[in-house]
Amino acid sequence: MFYYLFKYLEAFDFPGAGMFQYISFRASLTIITSLIISMLFGRRIIQFLQKKQAGEVVRKLGLEGQYRKEGTPSMGGLIILASILIPVLLFGDLKNVYVILMLITTGWLGLIGFIDDYIKIFKKNKEGLAGRFKIIGQIMLGLVVGLTLYLSDDVVIREQIPAISNTHEIAEGGVPQSIDVKSTKTTIPFVKNHEFDYAFIVKFLGEKSQKWGWVVFVLAVIFIVTAVSNGVNLTDGLDGLAAGTTAISGTTLGILAYLSGNVIYAGYLNIMYIPYTGELVIFASALIGATIGFLWYNSYPAQVFMGDTGSLALGGILAVFAIVIRKELLIPILCGIFLFESISVLLQVSYFKYTRKKHGVGKRIFLMAPLHHHYQKKGFPEPKIVLRFWIIGIMLAIITIVTLKIR
Repeated sequence: MFYYLFKYLEAFDFPGAGMFQYISFRASLTIITSLIISMLFGRRIIQFLQKKQAGEVVRKLGLEGQYRKEGTPSMGGLIILASILIPVLLFGDLKNVYVILMLITTGWLGLIGFIDDYIKIFKKNKEGLAGRFKIIGQIMLGLVVGLTLYLSDDVVIREQIPAISNTHEIAEGGVPQSIDVKSTKTTIPFVKNHEFDYAFIVKFLGEKSQKWGWVVFVLAVIFIVTAVSNGVNLTDGLDGLAAGTTAISGTTLGILAYLSGNVIYAGYLNIMYIPYTGELVIFASALIGATIGFLWYNSYPAQVFMGDTGSLALGGILAVFAIVIRKELLIPILCGIFLFESISVLLQVSYFKYTRKKHGVGKRIFLMAPLHHHYQKKGFPEPKIVLRFWIIGIMLAIITIVTLKIR
């Protein structure tokens, strides 16, 4: 809203109004505002949840410090949602299709998570919202995102951007005329010709391959949104773990969005230039501020848990963000922590069922799944596990950025 207000005032030569046209300036205001909201209003939300007796119901799993968590307010994801949505509405370009998609993602998955938490806490139903309804909600979001990217005229890529050394070359005509096109291409890490076209999968259809390539793309979007959203949800089991790793991933995605949406840097790095994605830096700033601010209360020992209200939304945000900047194939690297956590559960359940069917007695690969609980069972203190996972997350983030040059 401030974005449009100061854009209007700029026409009247209002002092400083032009600053709001710079993404870097608005991103700085966004992250500051997000931190203030999460840190100042977070306490009030926690107090409200305490009055409503929105406390965590802890299962008996035999984990160290488990009973200390009993009664700690959940649904703290409300703090995260407010700290993301309000700053973006204030400082973002609300006509930008990518910003709109991110707002829809945050609100929709936040609502699904809220319903799940509400059933668990206030209806005293430990099962919460039935898993099939969560999956249906995630599929619906994937359809909306995929079809919007297909149908919107604002969603295009500009191929073959030449390397540019400075803005003077732009003024002198250094950038040749190019055509913005609809495309199902995405970025492949560690490959010299680092673009993959989803239409290649249905290349056997001949002239229709490009059209049906969008069907493959939409299906991929649905799978990625569902997988990453549930991955973050599984990771949210230790104080500060999900929030910290999300902040790291969000920072990396913000950097990638800025580079992909800047014609100079895209040309210099020889990466896909996607017009208008630079505006996503505003959203990434809100995400960073919200998750770091949430850590003020969620770090060990946690005063509040995000619950599914936060974890489902954060996972969906990371997934959709990566998809719209065409970096979804980097998710296994960037979101490696969430991937490892999900795989640990999949392996644990599959191996247990297999051994029980074959030998009559189920066996386990890990002491407990998800993976962070395995290390708890081995006796590692909770803060040490979280910190080490953060360090691994930072290493994976660095590798993700380095893929821009290593091909």
